[in-house]
Amino acid sequence: MQALGTHLLVELKDCNSKILNDIKEVQDALIAAAKKAKATIIETSFHEFSPFGISGMVIIAESHLSIHTWPEYGYAAVDIFTCGDLLKPEKAAEYLIERFQAKNSSLVEMKRGTISLGSQKLPHKVVEGEEISYGAKELQMV
Repeated sequence: MQALGTHLLVELKDCNSKILNDIKEVQDALIAAAKKAKATIIETSFHEFSPFGISGMVIIAESHLSIHTWPEYGYAAVDIFTCGDLLKPEKAAEYLIERFQAKNSSLVEMKRGTISLGSQKLPHKVVEGEEISYGAKELQMV
């Protein structure tokens, strides 16, 4: 079985609340984490809630990184979803644990889009005009 992507669910507890409530710090941290994973950043969007808390997303060519912070509890929920086998999502997770000064953290890894192709390697980026055969299905990318 091969997977289209790896999805890390990262729980960050007992973090530095000041960092979790600073939109610039949170945005800079997620962008830096994407770079640590060797991802290609496409776009970012972050929102600061009143009286506290931040949600944000870094769209990468290989999928996304997202965060939701609860500074009042010293907690952040992070998703790191990457496609392909070239990125290092665990490097992004390690970086965020350190950057937010999490005293307690946990990580759950899920393989997304598990597909059986036998010995055929699963392509993650298709070149225009290339034909791909998936068992009984053939796709022409235009």
